[in-house]
Amino acid sequence: MVSVVGLVGLLVIVLANSAVTALMTRFFRVRMNTRWGGLLYSILLCPIAMFVLFMVLATLGFGGDLTLGPGSVVFLTIVVPLAVGMTFDYIWMPAPDDVELPTSMN
Repeated sequence: MVSVVGLVGLLVIVLANSAVTALMTRFFRVRMNTRWGGLLYSILLCPIAMFVLFMVLATLGFGGDLTLGPGSVVFLTIVVPLAVGMTFDYIWMPAPDDVELPTSMN
């Protein structure tokens, strides 16, 4: 039986992992000079960071019981936030080349 507190904790994990993915994807897109570099690094490195964050949050008690099965937990805490975070950065945010930066700090 899943409790409301467990679902809220799982939602916190999903939202935190989505935010981490969006920030890391934006960082890789800004720093990489190639078109595919940001995507490749996001797909390879974001799940590692999300797994570490998931383990920290699960240790702190977020996520409740998580007796959904290992496949469901990985899907809900890694795959869904990876898709949401990358979609947020690639679809909603403007491309790094389209953003105009000031020429001086004054």
